[in-house]
Amino acid sequence: MKKIKFIGNSTVASEQERYMKHHFKFVGVKKPEQMAQSKEILSESKKIPLSELLEEIDYYYNQEEREYQYLAIQLALKNVKRLDKQAIFSLVPYISQKSWWDSVDFWRMVFGDYVATHPETLEKFATLFKEDQNFWVRRIGINLQLKFKEKTNTTLLETAILRDLSTDEFFIQKAIGWSLREFSKTNPKWVKNFIATHSLSALAKREGSKYL
Repeated sequence: MKKIKFIGNSTVASEQERYMKHHFKFVGVKKPEQMAQSKEILSESKKIPLSELLEEIDYYYNQEEREYQYLAIQLALKNVKRLDKQAIFSLVPYISQKSWWDSVDFWRMVFGDYVATHPETLEKFATLFKEDQNFWVRRIGINLQLKFKEKTNTTLLETAILRDLSTDEFFIQKAIGWSLREFSKTNPKWVKNFIATHSLSALAKREGSKYL
């Protein structure tokens, strides 16, 4: 496929870089315009072989500006239903590359959608993420079932949370609270009991009990 080069605005780029605490450089393309500029390549990506798709993902993820990482993940998300096991597992290392909450939570959508389509892989991914040394990967493990509602495997959710219950990392504690808060919309009794029987951080408890 033909490679694209985002056209941005330097003022917008400065604002984006400041918002992201200067962890990354930006072209300066806001999301609606980014989607407009990448619409054609996202459509074309559904027609190319998986091997070529993975090459495209790798190419864009390794570009300097942050918008290209978003595009790489969007390519994976757009094609998640046709990814085979080898392809989806090949994407796991990207979670630990250029990691920040924005890319990690975007990757969570990819793996969450894949597991929803292939429920037989849930336990394998949950275990893989839970045991990783990188807390960003474990954050995905905690939030892997975020949108599963009544299909949530509470045993795996509990195991993922307990792995990091006392981890002194803001983004982990935020993830714990987020997963509990989201699941409380489906099963408030389970979440209320979990909070009552475990020593959660103030942040996780506050976030998790928001709708109780």
